[in-house]
Amino acid sequence: MKTLTASKGLRGLIAIGVLAAVSATAAGSDPTRQTVRFADLDISQPEGALALYTRIQKAAAAVCSHYVFMTDDALDRCVSDSTAKAVIRVNRPVLYAVYNTKSKKPLPTPTLLAGPQPR
Repeated sequence: MKTLTASKGLRGLIAIGVLAAVSATAAGSDPTRQTVRFADLDISQPEGALALYTRIQKAAAAVCSHYVFMTDDALDRCVSDSTAKAVIRVNRPVLYAVYNTKSKKPLPTPTLLAGPQPR
């Protein structure tokens, strides 16, 4: 099962990582943690990558909303930084392309992806 976990960092940002499995109890009881499942998506296709991008953004927004920020810009930065970190962690070209069309600050698309790509 492919999942992403979003968790609150010390500086008010989310660290999002790819995990083999996540306990539903742990993820459900912690408002600073969101699980994003994407085993049902084909993220090598634009539609699947867009769906994953949307899920990541919603999870980042949910986690960031549990913290007090001095400005709306700081909240927006938390969501965008967290989303970018998740995209980098997932490391799939089509997801980068979706992110870059939606984001004000595009990420450089890696020319060489590490490791074999699951299908």
